[in-house]
Amino acid sequence: MAYSLALIQKNDHWQFFIDFAAFMLYKTALMDSNFRRSQVITAIKDRLKMTNQERLISRRNFVKKSLIGTALLGSASALRASTGQTKLPPLRLGGPTFEKFDGPDSWVQVLKRLGYRAAYCAVGPKESDDVINAYAAAARKADIIIAEVGAWSNPLSPDEKTRQAALAKCRERLALADRIGANCCVNISGSRSREHWAGPHSDNLTKETFDMIVQTTRAIIDDVKPTRTYFTLETMPWAYPDSIGSYLRLIRAIDRKRLAVHFDPVNLISSPQRYFKNTKLIGQFFKKLGPHIKSCHAKDILLQPKATTHLDEVRPGLGNLDYAALLTELSKFPDTPLMIEHLKGAEEYAKAANHIRSVARKVGLSFS
Repeated sequence: MAYSLALIQKNDHWQFFIDFAAFMLYKTALMDSNFRRSQVITAIKDRLKMTNQERLISRRNFVKKSLIGTALLGSASALRASTGQTKLPPLRLGGPTFEKFDGPDSWVQVLKRLGYRAAYCAVGPKESDDVINAYAAAARKADIIIAEVGAWSNPLSPDEKTRQAALAKCRERLALADRIGANCCVNISGSRSREHWAGPHSDNLTKETFDMIVQTTRAIIDDVKPTRTYFTLETMPWAYPDSIGSYLRLIRAIDRKRLAVHFDPVNLISSPQRYFKNTKLIGQFFKKLGPHIKSCHAKDILLQPKATTHLDEVRPGLGNLDYAALLTELSKFPDTPLMIEHLKGAEEYAKAANHIRSVARKVGLSFS
């Protein structure tokens, strides 16, 4: 771009047209594996070896040669369209399975029937290495990513027995994620509530609790020392990380290479302001944290017309979440799984998957 601008500033319009057209053809060659790249690159090099004398064209010939440059641009665009190389890689959708399976091969077949290219971990931490390795191998062979291992528990519980049990579960599940090669192990940061393990509490969003999360998360990662997976904290409406800013602060404070990001956009929508501006929220989250996201949750949210703020979690397609924006951002990281959750029964999951796929088609994306 800087090169083209320099050409314009020199009023060398003809060279600008030619060089830009050459760039477009070169880009096409890179995108199309079937295209004869060597021929295009050779032609581009020849064109760019123009002598200074060739570049000094008259005003009388400028219009004619500009038309040639424009035609070249049109040819590059037509060539890209004809080769079909503008199509982006397929995204990865996953969810729970309700059909029974008796081993890794039948598990893969169930996932394929559902059209899933991502999966929740299908085995527990007590399984032998042989079983875990068999599931990992079957997933790799079928090009299925094991998105996450859940460690759902409350490492911040004010009850010491509950807290210690939660810490043990986090270590155990992170180790499982590392053994099977899952993208991540995921948990909430925790809650200071005694009644609700993942619920709101007046102490959740305080500096003291922030520091507790830092120390707790460091200890989990340092104890397990994962080498193939990451520990992630799910975004929540009333506990850290509750925003892009608090997630960034946690990452800096925890300071561990095996800490990554889990994105649940619905959990971040905690006000009418975020509800109606969730497109911007999604875009900003991916802009700031996109490369670090290891898994995403697929839900939807609906603001009820009641006297006080009521935000209800609903099936994808029944709320206001901008799935077009979410999928468009995900397309920049096509191997980041999108995992449907919190629905009742196979039929509800099928409806959710159908909606997400229909939105993908509308924005020129797919999951297969």
